[in-house]
Amino acid sequence: MIYKVKARFLEGKASEFYGKLTDGTISSQKPDGQEIVASMKRAKISEQGTIEWYETCYCPTPLKHERETVYDQYFTDLTTENAKDYRVVEGKPFWDFLKDS
Repeated sequence: MIYKVKARFLEGKASEFYGKLTDGTISSQKPDGQEIVASMKRAKISEQGTIEWYETCYCPTPLKHERETVYDQYFTDLTTENAKDYRVVEGKPFWDFLKDS
């Protein structure tokens, strides 16, 4: 299932998160690590400062494993809504924000 995800990023966590996204820590996580990394590369920062992205997840509860293992350490106020397909999200690339922090 595809979800549109919105969340607030926790301040002071960018360097740590980017490190785990790029050193293989997250991408090697089974079964969803590669999708988490790909999702963060697609994620955008909206004008309101919300991070938005689309992500595929097969958990009965949307992003349950992803939240337990990664997202709840770096995001707050995370919401999901069903989507039929990936869409382009407007905003500044979240990946660039992480890389430059």
